[in-house]
Amino acid sequence: MQKKVSAGNRMRKLGHDIIQNRWLYVLVLPALVYLVIFNYLPMYGIQIAFKDYKAVRGIAGSPWTAMNGFKHFNTFFNAYYFGRLIGNTLILNVLSLIFSFPIPVFLAIIVNNIRNQRFKKFTQTAIYVPHFISTVVLAGILYILLSPTNGIINHFIVALGGKSIYFMNEANWFRPVYIISGIWQNAGWDSILYIAALAGVDPELYEAATIDGANKWQKVRYIDFPHIVPTATMMLILNSGSLLSSATQKALLLQTGGNMATSDIIGTYVYTMGLGSGQFSYTAAIGLFVNVVNFILVLSTNKISASLNGETLF
Repeated sequence: MQKKVSAGNRMRKLGHDIIQNRWLYVLVLPALVYLVIFNYLPMYGIQIAFKDYKAVRGIAGSPWTAMNGFKHFNTFFNAYYFGRLIGNTLILNVLSLIFSFPIPVFLAIIVNNIRNQRFKKFTQTAIYVPHFISTVVLAGILYILLSPTNGIINHFIVALGGKSIYFMNEANWFRPVYIISGIWQNAGWDSILYIAALAGVDPELYEAATIDGANKWQKVRYIDFPHIVPTATMMLILNSGSLLSSATQKALLLQTGGNMATSDIIGTYVYTMGLGSGQFSYTAAIGLFVNVVNFILVLSTNKISASLNGETLF
C-alpha cells in the first residue's frame, strides 16, 4: 500500500513539476523527439542480428537463425580474420587515445595563458579550422603531401639524404599517418571543453598565487590541472567506449592494398561485408557485439575512475 502511495505521490510531483516548468520542457522536447526517433526506434532493427534477414520478407517476416539465434556471432568469432580485425582495431584506437588524448589539454592550457586577446583569438581560430575539413578532403591532402614523387614530405626526406617513402602503401606507416592526421584535425576542437573549464577558474586564485610567489608552471600545476581533471575524466570515460569503433570513412579512404595488414579494422570489414556483399544480418551481429563491448568498457572505466579519484560520469 505504501509503495502505491509513494508511486502516486511521485507521479503527482512529476505532473506538478511539468506544469510549473512547462516552457522548459517545451524547450527540451525537440531534443527528446530527435533522441527517440533516431536513437531508440532504430533499436527495433537489432533483431536482424539474430535472424536470416531478407529484404523482401522484412524484419518481422525473416526467420530466426540456428544456434538459438547466435549463428552470425559464432561465424564472426570463428572467422579467419577475426584476430586481425580485433587486434588492428584495438591497437589503432589505444594508440590514438594515448597520443591524442593529452594534446587538447595542453592546447587549452597554452591558449588560456595567452594574454594578448587578439593573438589568443587568432590562435583559437587556427586550431579549430582543421576540424571543419571533411574526411574526404583530408585524405586527399594526405595523398598529396605524402606522395612518393611529388609530396613535400618526401622532398624534405630526399633533400636530407634519405630515400623516398611510399607512406600510403606501407603497412607500418598507416597507424602513424592515421593518428597524426587525427590529432591535427581534432585536437583544437577537442580543447574547447578544457578551455571552457579553465574559463570558470576564479581569477582571485591566480592573484593569490602571484602574491605567494608562484611562477607560471606552479599556477598550471596547482590551479589549472585540478580544474581540468573532472572534464578530462569525463572525456576519458567516454573515449574508452570507442576502443572497438574507429573512423571507418577515414580508414577506408586511407586503405590501400599495401597497408591492408594494419588498416583492415572492424569498421572497414563491416562496410565490405554489409554494403559490398549484402550480409546485413551478419554485419548487424558484428555491430551489436562491438556496441556491447564498448558499453562494458565505459562501465568498467567509470568504475575504475570512481575507485581511483572519485570522479565518475554517472
